[in-house]
Amino acid sequence: MGVALPRRRPPCHWTHPGPPATGALPAATVSVPASVNLTNELARQRNRDAAERTLMAWIRTCLSLISFGFGLDKIVAAIDRATGSSGPRSGVIAVALAFVFTGILSMAVATVEHLRELKRLRRDDFVYVETPRLAAATATLITLIGVMAMGILVTGLLN
Repeated sequence: MGVALPRRRPPCHWTHPGPPATGALPAATVSVPASVNLTNELARQRNRDAAERTLMAWIRTCLSLISFGFGLDKIVAAIDRATGSSGPRSGVIAVALAFVFTGILSMAVATVEHLRELKRLRRDDFVYVETPRLAAATATLITLIGVMAMGILVTGLLN
């Protein structure tokens, strides 16, 4: 004997859950002037939300770069103290500073780009404009840091 499942309504039908609980205020209604295109305003809000999420992602990325650079120097210094070696650390310091610099520079550019995007979204004649990609510039800087680190390691092996 099978179990009868409740019949599902099509997704386009939505019923109000009922009257508000005692003491609760009814939902507020917002009247939109006829001159405002609601579809455009909702699209702008989605774009603002996307800009916020993008900035938050850049904050996480930049914080990781800065933390990695700072941590790299501290870890190597702790290893040197533990082993009693005092070899040249200028290469490690250079790579660590490069990571910190890349994080700071990327954060500054991401903040400026975010503010520009919000300013463009406030305009009535908003049009999408292709802008230089911060991610590509950051990836290029990280690649250069990698090449610099590889050069430091190779010269250390040759000495």
